[in-house]
Amino acid sequence: MVQKNSSFLTCRFLGAVVFGNFLYAVTVKLFLFPANLVTGGTTGIALAVQYFFSIPVSVFVLLFNLAMLLTGLCFLGKKFAVTTLASTFLYPLFLGMCEAVFKNLVITDDLLLCTVFSGLGIGCSLGLVVRAGASTGGMDIPPLVLQKLFRIPTSGSLFVLDAVVLLLQCLFQPVKSVLYGILLILLYTMILNKMLLIGSSRTEVKIVSDRSAEISHAILKSMDRGVTLLCGKGGYLHHEMQIILSVVSNWELIKVEKIVRQIDPDCFMIVTRVNEVCGHGFSADKIYR
Repeated sequence: MVQKNSSFLTCRFLGAVVFGNFLYAVTVKLFLFPANLVTGGTTGIALAVQYFFSIPVSVFVLLFNLAMLLTGLCFLGKKFAVTTLASTFLYPLFLGMCEAVFKNLVITDDLLLCTVFSGLGIGCSLGLVVRAGASTGGMDIPPLVLQKLFRIPTSGSLFVLDAVVLLLQCLFQPVKSVLYGILLILLYTMILNKMLLIGSSRTEVKIVSDRSAEISHAILKSMDRGVTLLCGKGGYLHHEMQIILSVVSNWELIKVEKIVRQIDPDCFMIVTRVNEVCGHGFSADKIYR
């Protein structure tokens, strides 16, 4: 059983990494290249190198990724290098294949449409790879090295590096393209953040009521959701009370509110969106005793 689960997780990991890199390559070839969009990261550097030295993008990306892989191996260890290995070769390989297959195919020459679909494709592809627990390599590695060696925040150094890459492309791109490039980076960053939270967000409910025992019993019986009773004390009257804490899926919130209001219409309830929940009933199977 353990071996079966391990094989399934391995296949899921490989599938997400392969498809994520394939989607990234297709997006770059069909939407980013035809519109001459400015972008950050390894692809942005490759576009600048292609302009000045006529080196194909896929070739430069492969060489740069190999250099970054060795850098990560030296400074971040073997475990990190293993998670980066697949993307190091898959993305330039798929990009070269797309260039050979699609050649001069142009789906649309509308700059805004190309920017939007480039952002969607890149954000989704990066999200798939990162959610699988792998690294996309390339320009992801220098900020991690700087953080380890000099305690420089990863987000700050990544922003600076992307800004430098954008400025580099200002040398041969019109200002309008640079502005669209900034929009592209903002868009795929937003999509990436959304992808990382898909399926993980839940709703936390805290309930303050004199009828906490009845409410907790109703939630356990009617919704099959766990509850935790916290000890509390009122700040005004200083009387002791029990505070109900429960985490439910987003669509179950209405049902919880209905149950609680039927028992105690005057109760005090706090509803909070949480980004991730781990444990039995969510990331693991429930255990009944």
